[in-house]
Amino acid sequence: MTDPKAMLHEYLRDARGALVWKLDGLTEYQIRRPLTPTGTNLLGLVKHLSIVEARYLGDTFGRPFPEHLPWWDDDAEPNADSWVTSAESRAEIVDRYHQVCAHADATVAALPLDAPGHVPWWSRQDVTLHSILVHVLAETSRHAGHADILREGLDGATGLLPGNSNLPDHDATWWKANYDRIEQAAARAGE
Repeated sequence: MTDPKAMLHEYLRDARGALVWKLDGLTEYQIRRPLTPTGTNLLGLVKHLSIVEARYLGDTFGRPFPEHLPWWDDDAEPNADSWVTSAESRAEIVDRYHQVCAHADATVAALPLDAPGHVPWWSRQDVTLHSILVHVLAETSRHAGHADILREGLDGATGLLPGNSNLPDHDATWWKANYDRIEQAAARAGE
């Protein structure tokens, strides 16, 4: 693929897909529970990226997402976009993410890479679609990486897509020995 916009967009779509599949097969508790000291959780990552895409690939280019996303309001609870209340359903969060992504995709399709945009909360507020696509791709990939680690910690599932792990194909015994070897090296280095 030689078209830079198409390439960035394809990588973004792949990262989105990797993030969302990390929810598959898990219970409501598993996708919502805080798995780090700061409260990072799988469904919260999806909710957060809804705001990211709506703001950067919507508002930035004068193409606001038509649905109100209250987690970004000035009076919203701190970090409201990073966790999911018991009243919010998985389907609601995932469906909204798909809607936001479709809206963002329409922005990408409609504008050239040099289209100007404006991000009022950045120090360099004037941007282009190219710079924002790179930013959103980086943000989405970063959070998809968080989801990779969280999911592996929950049930051992890894990879870009279900059944498509990018790790070497080894059995549990090999992985345990690999873990032990790395732990021993770390312990020796720490002595």
